[in-house]
Amino acid sequence: MNVPDEAPGAVEVQCREVSLASGRQAFCDMGTGIPIVLLHGISSGARSWAPLMHQATGVRWLAWDAPGYGESSALAEPHPTARDYALRLAAWLEALALERVVLIGHSLGALIASAYARDFPDRVSGLLLADPAQGYRHADPDKRDAVYRSRWTQLAAQGHAAYAAARAPRLLRENARVEDIARVQAGMHRLEVSGFAQASWMLANDALEDHASGTSVPTRVLCGDEDRITPPSGARALAERLGVAYRDIPCAGHISYIDAPAAFAAAVADFMATLSPSQEKSDL
Repeated sequence: MNVPDEAPGAVEVQCREVSLASGRQAFCDMGTGIPIVLLHGISSGARSWAPLMHQATGVRWLAWDAPGYGESSALAEPHPTARDYALRLAAWLEALALERVVLIGHSLGALIASAYARDFPDRVSGLLLADPAQGYRHADPDKRDAVYRSRWTQLAAQGHAAYAAARAPRLLRENARVEDIARVQAGMHRLEVSGFAQASWMLANDALEDHASGTSVPTRVLCGDEDRITPPSGARALAERLGVAYRDIPCAGHISYIDAPAAFAAAVADFMATLSPSQEKSDL
């Protein structure tokens, strides 16, 4: 399944990797300017962000493949926490000599982004939590175990093609574009069962609010208005509990930046306009 990483005539998204003490870290990189770091969700990868990355100039988009995804080495800890992922994120950004970034975490990536912002607040200019997966750390043990086993076991049993065909359409809006479904499916074809299982453990046994509550980093919550995975009602309630602003992404499902990249980019631009004057402005 071939899905282009860029529109015809667009600047190419460069995907590469760096070597860290903990192993390889793969990522996609595009543009120059304010660094905006993109953390994908549990069933996705760096290349999924390409539609958003072509929406703006004046920024440097950096989308990682989380540990255990794509060409990125898995974490050594078999049962990792969000902080374990955040420490890999810190090492990667240090390797790229990026001292301060805007951080966008989508779905499970929102949990990782929150953990990083808590531990390294001086390195984060702003934090966007998009279609956030809130984690199940405070659920009962049976629920946590069910969440842990609900995805990677299906992938292992069904294979990539069947899993992607069944799962991908649910992550987008009703009547999603064929090319968008194909992009989500292509990301699922790149999943590694072991990395998927580690991420599932983190989802089942950590909690976004434990990291995000009381953060000093400017924060906003976004959610697709047709999100069937982490519905807008839950995202709005999270924003209220955190005491931060909320914004819908219209005509978008769970992977709102694929369904509605222009609207998502507009939400990013609006958020960045609220940051301190010391933060450079982009042409988003």
